[in-house]
Amino acid sequence: MKPGKMLSAFMIALFAYSSNPVARADEGMWPFNIVPRAEIKKRYGFEITDAWLRKVQLASVRFNNGGSGSFVSPYGLVLTNHHIASDTLQKISTPEKDYNKEGFYAPTQEREAKAPDLELNVLTSIEDVTARVNAAVKPELSGEQATRARAAIIADIEKESLAATGLRSDVVTLYQGGQYNLYRYKKYTDVRLVFAPEFSIAFFGGDPDNFMFPRYNLDMALFRVYEDGKPVKSDNYFKWSKDGAKDRELVFVSGHPGSTARLNTVAHLEYLRDAGFPFTIRLLEREHDLLGKYRSQGEEQARRAQEDFLRIENALKAYRGEYAGLLDKSLLAQKQQAEDALRRSVAADPTKLKEYGDAWDNIARGRQSLKNYYRELSLIENGAGFNSELFGIARTLVRMDAESAKPNSERLPEYSDARRESLELNLFSPAPIFDDLEKLKLTDSLAFMSEQLGADNATVKKVLAGKSPGARAAELVEGTKLKDVAYRKQLAGGARDLRLRTGEAAVPVARAAASSDPMIVLARAIDAEARAVRKRYESEVQSSERANYAKIARALFDIEGTKLYPDATFTLRLSYGAIKGYLENGKEVPPFTTFSGLYKRAAEHGNRFPFDISQRWFDKKSAINLNTPFNFASSDDIVGGNSGSPVFNKNAELVGLIFDGNIQSLVGDFVYDESVNRAVSVDSRAMLEALRKVYNAAELVSELTK
Repeated sequence: MKPGKMLSAFMIALFAYSSNPVARADEGMWPFNIVPRAEIKKRYGFEITDAWLRKVQLASVRFNNGGSGSFVSPYGLVLTNHHIASDTLQKISTPEKDYNKEGFYAPTQEREAKAPDLELNVLTSIEDVTARVNAAVKPELSGEQATRARAAIIADIEKESLAATGLRSDVVTLYQGGQYNLYRYKKYTDVRLVFAPEFSIAFFGGDPDNFMFPRYNLDMALFRVYEDGKPVKSDNYFKWSKDGAKDRELVFVSGHPGSTARLNTVAHLEYLRDAGFPFTIRLLEREHDLLGKYRSQGEEQARRAQEDFLRIENALKAYRGEYAGLLDKSLLAQKQQAEDALRRSVAADPTKLKEYGDAWDNIARGRQSLKNYYRELSLIENGAGFNSELFGIARTLVRMDAESAKPNSERLPEYSDARRESLELNLFSPAPIFDDLEKLKLTDSLAFMSEQLGADNATVKKVLAGKSPGARAAELVEGTKLKDVAYRKQLAGGARDLRLRTGEAAVPVARAAASSDPMIVLARAIDAEARAVRKRYESEVQSSERANYAKIARALFDIEGTKLYPDATFTLRLSYGAIKGYLENGKEVPPFTTFSGLYKRAAEHGNRFPFDISQRWFDKKSAINLNTPFNFASSDDIVGGNSGSPVFNKNAELVGLIFDGNIQSLVGDFVYDESVNRAVSVDSRAMLEALRKVYNAAELVSELTK
């Protein structure tokens, strides 16, 4: 499932690479303000109109827990993947009722389940603010000064936009600093679960089949969006295609790909190969083993750890796949060849040489410097050394207290006024936190930090306070009161705000700066060290890369013009391609699977995990049309973050639901190859057939097909 990646290294050599994100064939994840309409018309004979594009934009949804979705009815129904909904499924489950495992269905709106902390965004507009951002960052500023100036102007733009429109307003960095666009979103936080199938059919084949094709997964879920206590009504939704799509038919994907690195320099990729990926893989492998042992202790432990375990399992595949790609010499050789050609083009023009010539060396210096402190950055500032939800809450409260005292333009970006509501939605989530799992994860991450930085490291000594990692973790988890949402609100000043709003007398409340809660005390104690390493990274790497990737982007603009699409940024993009198979090891892989293949694959494995299907599916087998197309492959360019994206035809009718890619797509963070790169989707016909025949969800089918 996306995100989550695995790759056999030898496969990379089979691909023909492009080294920069310049569109060829079906390649590209296009922002909605630069969709290549002429190329699509030339290639497929379809002309995209403004009205068509606007409807698609407003029907597309971002799940802020890391996925995509779409409106599929005029009454607020949103379609996404089971593996995007699994976070909510776990949070609403209990020891007595495991909705992740058993599935969920609310036949009436009154029985729909409120997601405790889910935010959905719908993009309403895009505005280019590059000139304003660049004007605030003067050429004579140092790296640290440039970082502060850029952050300040972005905070001002976001705050002004929020005040003027009431919409969530995010300034998005494109081309790694080449452009800055202001994205405005309609935000929804009253989101209720309607339907999700059982885990065994949503993730049929499990880890062995992940990133493979053919596939047999009903990886779908439905939510309903509410506003002012009523379902959202809109004409902007994807009508459900009853006929589905055909082989070689043009299909589109609108979704929110998380990140790619197709514009990265060779020096940047070499840093990831030599330092970033190996360290991250070691960290993930350790947590994967830890959670695996915990899950084996019993059914309840397995339930509690499932979401973390699957997240880690997918992340491991992602990093291992990307790492395998970077270890293949042919990939970096192709990247080097393209980089050398661009640098020669720049060097041949004195004006370009003066403006852009030093960009590559500047990026290389920053990445070389990062090798000296990436462990501290990851462990102390990014929190890998404190693997605990409770610690994350403590840090947020400590920094919220400190940052709120500053002018908005001087705060860390995540604590700006424009982002406060989204921050508090997560901070005050009532989702359960399990003490035994918290102790286990915190113990192991403290031990890992001690191993990586050394037992004599001053920060390690401060954190452990003379105790073993296990004893320190137990002391912190058992002593904190941060599981209590009311206590969090009190520390954040939420209680005072509430009383002022309701007209009650304001009373003094405790603040994080004065709290004696042990987890808060720890977060305060290491905040200076964490901020210092963050500041160094922002000054030496981030600020430099913003400026120097902007130079590279401008050099590419001069050559390629609008053929250049930006790397993914978890913002709305449009991809296009066709439903089609591909050659693998000399054999043709057809683009469609059917329900018949599901039962056959289960039988081949004795219906044993992870190739097991529930009794419900055996009981309903005779009612199902086994020739119904189940999953399909298409050449749409996607990566992690596209999970839950709608697949639709020229009439903006939904024909499928993205949930994965094939194994050949796993180098997609770096390159795209149309001949074998395939997105994998659930067919619209399979979803309707399952809802009707397996789940008896007549009410849903009626709403979806009106």
